[in-house]
Amino acid sequence: MRQLLDQGRTLVMGIINVTPDSFSDGGDYASTERAVARGFDLIEQGADLIDIGGESTRPGAQRVDARGELRRVVPVIRELASGGAVISVDTMRAEVARAAVEAGAAVVNDVSGGLGDPAMLPAVAELGVGYIAMHWRGQSDVMHNLAHYDDVVADVHSELSDRLDAALDAGIELDQIVLDPGLGFAKTTEHNWTLLAGLDQLASLGRPLLIGASRKRFLGDLLDGRTAKERDDATLALTVLLAERGVWAVRTHTVRAQRDAIAVVGRLARTVE
Repeated sequence: MRQLLDQGRTLVMGIINVTPDSFSDGGDYASTERAVARGFDLIEQGADLIDIGGESTRPGAQRVDARGELRRVVPVIRELASGGAVISVDTMRAEVARAAVEAGAAVVNDVSGGLGDPAMLPAVAELGVGYIAMHWRGQSDVMHNLAHYDDVVADVHSELSDRLDAALDAGIELDQIVLDPGLGFAKTTEHNWTLLAGLDQLASLGRPLLIGASRKRFLGDLLDGRTAKERDDATLALTVLLAERGVWAVRTHTVRAQRDAIAVVGRLARTVE
């Protein structure tokens, strides 16, 4: 993780969902062969790291068991890591995190921020890899009932601060930790926009921020209900704004366009300076 933290620009995390039921591309890369091919394609497009997940976290999704998750992600991680890719594993399970790191993953991207599995934080500390802690309040089948906040920015700030403290208490080193406000997870459309407007307050926690907005429902709501794959232009526009604000990384389905947009932002910033 340390080598990824100071690149002088917003990084691009390419998404591979090795699942049949993810909201945007479920089934597109459900086989090892297709997922590996997609990973190398994303690397060619300029992905800084590849995020591989074997369990859908879309609203309402039912959990896959650990054996199924391992069967999906480990062969893909092994192939891509052996080919030189920097891999993050998108999992809430310590068991899967351990197997993924053994297969070559360098980062654990835990959407539960350590709440989904009490063994996760100690495992990451022991493994010595990077850790992304997302704001999370509950599993996908119940999270829509948990979207209640007095002040969404202040509440997410407080709850992420608690997860940061828990990670540090478990022995994870500070410079290995990235935070994610969890757009779409126990958040309404309005909550998502308010969080994006309040990123400076979240950045005050002192850790880099990962933003996962790609193709999410709040963009579809803005665009009169367009389908997930019809939201890429809106995602790109948001990436430009996030790069201008110095966000550490964006998690996205479309890498080349994101890299191009970030390059434009960086070039203009150098001219202004």
